Amino acid sequence: MNTVCPQAQCVGCMACADVCPHHAITVLDSITHYDAIIDSQKCIGCDACHRICQNNRDDIVYHTPLSWYEGWAVDEMVRAKGSSGGVATALSLAFVKAGGVVCSCTVKDGSFCFALAETPEEVEQFTGSKYVKSNPEGVYGIVNNALKAGKKVLFIGLPCQVSALKLVVPNARQEGLYTIDLICHGTPSPQLLHAYFQECGATMASSVVFREKHRMNIQNEGRPLLPRPMTDRYTLAFLVGLCYTENCYSCSYAKEERVSDLTLGDSWGSTRVEEEQEKGISLVLCNTERGQHLLEQTPLTLHPADRENAIASNHQLEHPSVKHPKRATFFAAWNKRHSFGKAVRAAMPISCMKQTVKRLLWKLHVKR
Repeated sequence: MNTVCPQAQCVGCMACADVCPHHAITVLDSITHYDAIIDSQKCIGCDACHRICQNNRDDIVYHTPLSWYEGWAVDEMVRAKGSSGGVATALSLAFVKAGGVVCSCTVKDGSFCFALAETPEEVEQFTGSKYVKSNPEGVYGIVNNALKAGKKVLFIGLPCQVSALKLVVPNARQEGLYTIDLICHGTPSPQLLHAYFQECGATMASSVVFREKHRMNIQNEGRPLLPRPMTDRYTLAFLVGLCYTENCYSCSYAKEERVSDLTLGDSWGSTRVEEEQEKGISLVLCNTERGQHLLEQTPLTLHPADRENAIASNHQLEHPSVKHPKRATFFAAWNKRHSFGKAVRAAMPISCMKQTVKRLLWKLHVKR
């Protein structure tokens, strides 16, 4: 198998597929990992795919954060709808109101893909965390064309996706490009999420919600996949790093130095009053002067954040997520039965049992 980068280490950024002039690249999702495979019958040997792949580069530019903040959107409605403090949405709204274009991840027909937003109404589609590997295929050309047309673009994505975009977009056009990366734990294959939805008898809608503030539970069209107050199997597996793709456990972006103008995450471990924590607080790393400009143009309430506490509460600012010791058990069970729920139970029987007991106590009105 001829691959663009070392086998099982593809991050799934799709940059190689986008730049290939003969469509000779297929990114294969094997569930446990991704591989960018070269079709020798179509390949003309131009080497564009190898040159653009971030795994083959040693010139990725990182920025040491200039400032550490925690805070939230001034608009209470924006803050309430966000997974944490609504800062990403507030930044996006300010950007489009100033005449720019925002590009970020959304859900369309059950697919986690990227789209452009030029109005406040269109920004709404980006709200909320997405705990799955999204597909940015085709987005690099779209952003490039917007920049070529003289538009300013704000791109919000995972660090590997931001890195890919900056490698694809010519330096001459990057003056109009602003970037935000999200602190990433790791991402599972979307095949697992789709399989779990099917097991739950649900059809994935465009209103999938993975969490509401501190409540981690998937909702589809406003309804939880599992009866309350149980935590669904997908969320259980995600939170402990059971089912990420292989490359996530050796992620080169899981460190303090960042590739974007701004880095956003949850301000876990915040010492703000409980009322503010319940409303949601974002962690904001300002990595460049351009990032500071974005913050200054956005109605936000920001306070200095303690760097050491922020890192201690977001280990991805220091090292990648640690592979769960039962990951092999999970995928062995998956390969045998192709049942996500049963595979999680095989790897995490006690955690699953606790959720069942919790549901029973809730039904008996013993615990609410």
